[in-house]
Amino acid sequence: MKDNISIKRHLKLLSKQYSNIEQVSEEIINLQAILNLPKGTELFLSDIHGEYGSFSHILNNGSGIIKNKIEDIFSNQITEHERSALATLIYYPEEKLALIKKEVNDLDDWYSITLYRLIEVAKEVSSKYTRSKVRKAMPKGFDYIIDELLHLQGCGPDKETYYKQIIKSIVELDRSDEFIVAISNLIKRMAIDHLHVLGDIFDRGPSAKLVMDTLMKFHSLDIELGNHDILWMGAVCGNRACIANVIRICSRYDNIDTLEEGYGINIRPLTTFALNTYSNDDCEKFMPKIFDYNKYIRSDEISIAKLHKAISIIQMKLEGQMVMNHPEYEMEGRLLLDKIDYKKGTVKIDKKTYKLNDINFPTIDPKDPYKLTKEEEEIISRLEESFKNSETLNKHIAFLYSKSSIYKCFNSNLLFHGCIPMEKNGEFAKVDILGRTLAGKEYLDFIDKAIRKAYFEKDQTDKNTDINDLMWYLWCGPKSPLFGKEKAATFERYFVEDKETHKEKKNPYFTLIESEEICNNILKEFGLSGKNSHIINGHIPVKEKDGESPIRANGKLLVIDGGFAKSYRSQTGRAGYTLTYNSYGLILAANEPFDSKADAIREEIDIKYDIMVNEKETERKSVADTDVGKEIQEEIDDLKLLLKAYREGKIKQEI
Repeated sequence: MKDNISIKRHLKLLSKQYSNIEQVSEEIINLQAILNLPKGTELFLSDIHGEYGSFSHILNNGSGIIKNKIEDIFSNQITEHERSALATLIYYPEEKLALIKKEVNDLDDWYSITLYRLIEVAKEVSSKYTRSKVRKAMPKGFDYIIDELLHLQGCGPDKETYYKQIIKSIVELDRSDEFIVAISNLIKRMAIDHLHVLGDIFDRGPSAKLVMDTLMKFHSLDIELGNHDILWMGAVCGNRACIANVIRICSRYDNIDTLEEGYGINIRPLTTFALNTYSNDDCEKFMPKIFDYNKYIRSDEISIAKLHKAISIIQMKLEGQMVMNHPEYEMEGRLLLDKIDYKKGTVKIDKKTYKLNDINFPTIDPKDPYKLTKEEEEIISRLEESFKNSETLNKHIAFLYSKSSIYKCFNSNLLFHGCIPMEKNGEFAKVDILGRTLAGKEYLDFIDKAIRKAYFEKDQTDKNTDINDLMWYLWCGPKSPLFGKEKAATFERYFVEDKETHKEKKNPYFTLIESEEICNNILKEFGLSGKNSHIINGHIPVKEKDGESPIRANGKLLVIDGGFAKSYRSQTGRAGYTLTYNSYGLILAANEPFDSKADAIREEIDIKYDIMVNEKETERKSVADTDVGKEIQEEIDDLKLLLKAYREGKIKQEI
């Protein structure tokens, strides 16, 4: 009885939107037509790590889709140079136009030819979508004209004249530049229907802020959180250990500008403290990593190194406090400051003694090594306020919370950044967390809710200390699904030369996923099955140069972290992977390095992709085969019930 009442209420609400039989019938016909359209293209990226140049270029070229469309249309009509020039124009219309206008003699003729070509590309990339969807994506101002040009039917003389007159008018009215920008943006918009970002947007590269700004403008996306993302989220929640880690990593990769200029975080008190405290210390082991975008004179490097060491010691003190406050984390092995013999300059790690390469610890009291000095306490307190009150950073983190999750099931694929913590025998690891013992999907679901509570109740930190501290555990805890390692060997990398101590043992998950059976068990845990289901994973760079493959378990699992960040490329031999999933199937491509936007525009250089997987569907997938299609089908079923109610007079229609 209750179900019938609920259904009737639902139909009455639906009737306010579709008030009569005619409107309901039209919508059913429209939705059923959409179900038969080809599935839109999904793009998967992982571990962007602030590399805005490569990231933005991949979005601009649609992961090679736009260049492929140009090849399909014009391979026998125009030269390879002309095809490359057209592609570059679409990727960077404003910048490329500025160069072309200096080089072309007959600009009006070039405009006419180029507009025709752009319209042909736009027709091709938008062909799988409804006219309504394409119209909504069009830039305002040119939407009517573009709509007319894309949907002109037939090839009679009248239509041909009409078509040519529109192009001619655009050129004569000096609107060609604006039109080229508008239609290029439409092409890029239609090339990728949905974007998946599998974590680690932040750290290492110089431009995480620009990446976040771009993501906030993207039309359709989801984000699966990585440990570097949760670190910044924890910092905004006010977790001091997270704050110290964020600043340490920015120092290590010399991204202080991201903090100061990008997010308005005041680092000056820390800098002053570091220069005074380590005035006679060259801090050699803390020199920032130098890449082509952050070359400095030696004195500046030394200043950054001093800051780097100062915040690293603060971090190790704060993390020691976290470990002692949370025995359930089982991280006692990370308590190393009290294992130092400050007179001999040695440290005991796992019952073995190692010589330290640096014995200058002016802020550490050997009797109470995890206690902050008064000045350190003042500095971290000010930094906490700065992180919690940064307007731009809070805007970005709020966006992350609105679009992110620990994992996502999407179109029969399971997406996550790190791992599903497991035991060696293949069972899901049981984790004691906030008074509960959880494993598998239940564990990840619990975490997803907890991190939201940490953010939305961040002003009540005193009441939610355990949840706030969980953010740090997710960054580096041994059973964190975002981290997936036994330890973070931060202390060892800085202070111990023996590289054996630097090793970070991975969770058994990373070995077990070579088994197709294990992968199927994981998929089953998350309600997925069937030959077309995959696990799509980031986090651990694939060392392809050492023979590793991103393809695991007979193609059941794909690892798409191929070294987007420049700091990883020497290990991977690649510059990241991109995965696309269109109506024909999955395509995994390895990216060659992208040098610069300026070179791409001037020399018409594009990222080169090596296809590693081309998993084709036996039948072309339609919208009906997707998660969106299932939602549309449910809407159709509801509308059919409403139609029946109208016809039987159970609900009165408005005429």
